[in-house]
Amino acid sequence: MARTSSSSSSLPRPVLLSSVGLLRRHIPLSTVTAVLAAHGKQGERDRLLPAPFLVYLIVALSLYMPYALREVLRCVIAGLRALDSSGAPRLAVASKGAISRARTRLGWEALAALYARVAQPLATPRTRGAWYRGWRLVAVDGSCLAVPHTEENAAAFGLHASKEGESAFPLVRLAMLVEVGTHAVLRASVAAYATAELALAEQLLPGLGPDMLVLEDRGFVGYDWWRRVRATGAEVLCRVRGNMRFPAQRRLADGSYVSVLRPPVGAAGEAIPVRVIEYTLRGVPGADPLYRLVTSVLDADAAPARELAALYHERWEAESTLDEFKTHLRGGSHIVLRSKTPELVRQEVYGLLLAHYVVRAVMHDAALQAEEDPDRISFLHTVRVLRRKLPQAASFPPTAVDAVVPAHY
Repeated sequence: MARTSSSSSSLPRPVLLSSVGLLRRHIPLSTVTAVLAAHGKQGERDRLLPAPFLVYLIVALSLYMPYALREVLRCVIAGLRALDSSGAPRLAVASKGAISRARTRLGWEALAALYARVAQPLATPRTRGAWYRGWRLVAVDGSCLAVPHTEENAAAFGLHASKEGESAFPLVRLAMLVEVGTHAVLRASVAAYATAELALAEQLLPGLGPDMLVLEDRGFVGYDWWRRVRATGAEVLCRVRGNMRFPAQRRLADGSYVSVLRPPVGAAGEAIPVRVIEYTLRGVPGADPLYRLVTSVLDADAAPARELAALYHERWEAESTLDEFKTHLRGGSHIVLRSKTPELVRQEVYGLLLAHYVVRAVMHDAALQAEEDPDRISFLHTVRVLRRKLPQAASFPPTAVDAVVPAHY
């Protein structure tokens, strides 16, 4: 699994000029310095790699994963110099060892906190495809990322085992809360591969709120999980497993019916009223004989069954987000992360999340300007624009750098 490109040395130094400006626009320097100060990670002023600069480098490394580390560092330095005419100190190109030591000093907690501060919902009332009758559409999903096979990473994260043997690389499990209309990852949690997906998803709950409708897959259905999600005020729409029973208590005019979700046998708790929607897909090759959804929205007038059945398939936008994250941004399934210690793996994952958020924020801005659905803008093309776009002049301030990336890609 080669990680760096054979042509990495040919990457032009000015290529990150617009990218660095966009990083600073969507990850403000004031926010970076505040988070670093809160975690005691400001660093000494005379270090070769000051902590704020290092944060932007970590995010840029995720935008340029196929390229060699020091080559990306050269580009970030060039980009920041062009964007800052205030006489900022000139930085040298540090060695790989110096970069690794600086990253280790920084740790991962500050990057996680920065991501939590930056990754806010992008959709506005003008955003197409992001809302359903006043609810912001979000989805919960999870996946895994391969990391370098070192003793430390294998011990911390674990390997996938099957009858054919163990996987070649340790795996990090990732759970995400995705804003469906913009594909922005609003919250994420990282753990060892053996961690149950549902347990990891519990860390996403603080990202939910009363204005949200959560689209979930069958793996997330359960009495306790449902109760926890509803406690945030969010509404739920999920597909359920075929062996789950929901006896009809009352039929509604739109064809759905009211039932209850009961606690597991022997567990305490009162039954929760739910609404069940059953439907088939005609003329769709490979479709299941019957689809069954359960929702917390009991009022059929507020959310008709036919609309919810069509809406549920928007959950696949979360799958598309994972593809963006793992394939287009990371560089493909054959690419593993750079980091060889668990601390730096976690740091790199949050850098990757921040990079994805910046790309999606750029796409959302462009979609609003063009009055288009963000889905109509290519994620891969946007990444390529950020990687290669050269500014028209040598010094775009961060507040005006959006002019570098036109809305009509």
